[in-house]
Amino acid sequence: MNRDYLQEALQTFNGENWYGWKTHDDNGNKIPNDQRMCYECIKIIKDGAVMPTKAEVEAKIQEIKDAEANRLAKKESAKAKLAALGLDEEEIKAIIGI
Repeated sequence: MNRDYLQEALQTFNGENWYGWKTHDDNGNKIPNDQRMCYECIKIIKDGAVMPTKAEVEAKIQEIKDAEANRLAKKESAKAKLAALGLDEEEIKAIIGI
């Protein structure tokens, strides 16, 4: 399953449930469902919420991706260290919960 980085990032601003997706463009044309989930189609649905800039959202997405890459790298490093200590693959899987 692909992660929805845009929604993960948006949920870090203004708390959760502050935004929705436009269903029609400024000319009244229906926006197809597969094209709605983008920065340009965000609409604020919670009073007091402030729209983050596109740059802020993109920076948060990158932060989330970097954190995930770091987590995976640390996991691989830990597996390599456990193997160097003489643990076999089954023991390593049991320790790290795979």
